[in-house]
Amino acid sequence: MTKKKTENLFQRHEKDTGSPEFQIWTLTEEISLLQWHLQINPKDFDAKRSLLKKVAKRRRLLKYIKNQDLDSYSNVSKRVWVKV
Repeated sequence: MTKKKTENLFQRHEKDTGSPEFQIWTLTEEISLLQWHLQINPKDFDAKRSLLKKVAKRRRLLKYIKNQDLDSYSNVSKRVWVKV
């Protein structure tokens, strides 16, 4: 899937960047890039800290969605874990 196509799966409307589903998706993409970067540069401690912060934020957003709307949580978690 291309980035534009996947964005449309999680956006509620054309200019949506703030919905939790979309934020989780973008964080997942950033996490995968940081993981790749850390495999090449294992001593980059700033990138490692950034990775841990993004993982924690994604975990909080997933917990929020789980408490608000269980159907949305299951939909997002299935698609996110396929990406990872």
